[in-house]
This record gives sequence, C-alpha cells and structure tokens, in this order.
Amino acid sequence: MLMGLKGRSERERFFRSFSFAWDGILTTFKTERNFQFHIVICIMVTAASFFFHISLSEWIIVLFLMGGMLSLELMNTALERIVDLVTSEYHPLAKAGKDAAAGAVLIYAVLAVIIGLIIFIPKVL
Repeated sequence: MLMGLKGRSERERFFRSFSFAWDGILTTFKTERNFQFHIVICIMVTAASFFFHISLSEWIIVLFLMGGMLSLELMNTALERIVDLVTSEYHPLAKAGKDAAAGAVLIYAVLAVIIGLIIFIPKVL
C-alpha cells in the first residue's frame, strides 16, 4: 500500500495513511454485521451516558470500552480476511486462528457488558 507513495513527502504519506485507515473502517462497517451491531450499541451507550450524566471517570471507561471493542472487531475482521486470502479450503490451523480471534472479541464484549452494568445499573435504580 504505502509502496505506491514513494517519492511523496513524509507529511503526505502520513496523512494518506489516515485515508487507508478510514477505508478499512468503512469497508468493515459496510460488510461486517457484527461491526454494525457494535456501532449501534456504541451509539446507544453514548446516548445513555449523556442521559444519565455519567461522571468524567465513567466517560473515560466507557470510551475505552467502546474504542477497544471496535478496534478488536476490526482486528478480528483483518485476521479473517488474511486467512481467507491464504486458503479457501478448510484447514484446522485457519479455523483455530479465526476462532481464537473471535474468542478474544467475545471475552472483551462480555467484559464491556459487565463493566457497563456496573456503571449504569445504579443510575437506573
């Protein structure tokens, strides 16, 4: 990707790298149902955070949880795409890699829900 940017200034290459990042985010949003689901949840959590006037420290936690979840989902998608590029046939190592990445997303999602409940349940009650 960046090899085609040879000869450009460092500044141009730096800002062009953001374009690649946004392309990855938008492509993932358009093609991955789970990423779309996480975006919707992030919007709902943000709305709830404003509604319940969560504290600054709670905002920091919520933002880290949302950013971490979306980042991990992007990494999971990247790993799945790379594995699919390498082989279209079933291979136990390909399955193990994909399953491990999906497992990492699941663990983080469960953690995010538990922490979210700890933050929001007292505000609802």
